[in-house]
Amino acid sequence: MDITRSGTQPSTKAPADYFTGTVRIDPLISPPEPARVAMAQVTFEPGARTAWHTHPLGQTLIVLTGCGWVQRVGGPKETIRPGDIVWIPPGEKHWHGATATTAMTHIAIQEKQNGSPVDWLEQVADTDYLA
Repeated sequence: MDITRSGTQPSTKAPADYFTGTVRIDPLISPPEPARVAMAQVTFEPGARTAWHTHPLGQTLIVLTGCGWVQRVGGPKETIRPGDIVWIPPGEKHWHGATATTAMTHIAIQEKQNGSPVDWLEQVADTDYLA
């Protein structure tokens, strides 16, 4: 059995290839195979967001603080707030992050398929983000 205390694992700055703005990732759990679940607490500063991406087995977001946006391809940008739980189905192209003026923190839960929980795509253009 492994016990990991939340907040004791090193925080990382999210890579600019997949995120815009200042984003901090605090890993929560990523056990070895055959387990597939991965969880992280992700904090987006105002204006920060992910690139467009998909998850092979879907993703659940649990908003903890602040105010953010999530958008599925072809759909409207939706506001998310503390207590909101967002389910993104497998393979659905989407992005999420803070609003332009307010930071947002969420827990992201996804499962790995063939060793990866995410397939990264293009960046979200500023015009689309602010639309």
